[in-house]
Amino acid sequence: MAKKKVETTIEDKLRALYNLQLVDTRIDEIRNVRGELPLEVEDLDAEVAGLDKRLSNLGIEVTAYEDEIKAKKLGIEASKELIKKYNEQQKNVRNNRAYESLTKEIEYQELEIQLAEKQIKQLKALIEQKNESVTETTTKLDERKNHLQHKKDELDAILAETQKEEELLLKKSKEYEKKADERLVNAYQRIRTSVKNGLAIVSVERGASGGSFFTIPPQVQMEIAARKKIITDEHSGRILVDKELAEEQETFMQGVIASI
Repeated sequence: MAKKKVETTIEDKLRALYNLQLVDTRIDEIRNVRGELPLEVEDLDAEVAGLDKRLSNLGIEVTAYEDEIKAKKLGIEASKELIKKYNEQQKNVRNNRAYESLTKEIEYQELEIQLAEKQIKQLKALIEQKNESVTETTTKLDERKNHLQHKKDELDAILAETQKEEELLLKKSKEYEKKADERLVNAYQRIRTSVKNGLAIVSVERGASGGSFFTIPPQVQMEIAARKKIITDEHSGRILVDKELAEEQETFMQGVIASI
């Protein structure tokens, strides 16, 4: 024999929805404790990666300049060898034309040496500038790495305290969503995203909806207390429940959250 489907009453849905609100509020509190830390860690990670890349590029540039200096020095040595060779050849020439041709070759190699020495001097100045940048970037990188580690430790400590609770609360949130009715949950989520404190369902306190100064007419208060239909606050759009139901669910959910 098939089991008879138990119909969920409006009151059951309201209780499930209020439980959902209490769970979601606790999740909000946990996430507020983390605050901007995850974003800060992400930004610092990106900054450290950028500084690492800059250091790497500076190192590549310095190495390239050093290799260029080595090549210039080899060129100087080659020019000196040619000058030596041309000087020796001048001793054996038999006419002025050959002698002058060798003299021009010697002068050319001397100019090549002067140019190479000038370029080496410029390259050394560039290396000095790059090394200053390396020192500055290394100092900044060390400082940002230390700051990043501090923020990661801070975030890890918070996560260690709250991550398990948050995961279990998220499961509870899904449970109460199923119990509350899909259409009602969609309305709840819509209201929740439109209000600053995330409270989409509130109780009636002193004749007004929680957090509001607008009085709710006695007839409407009676309808809310009857728990026969879903009633919203005409001013804020929030779903309303009576204070007694709210207190009962708050007591119930305190036990649920404490056991997590």
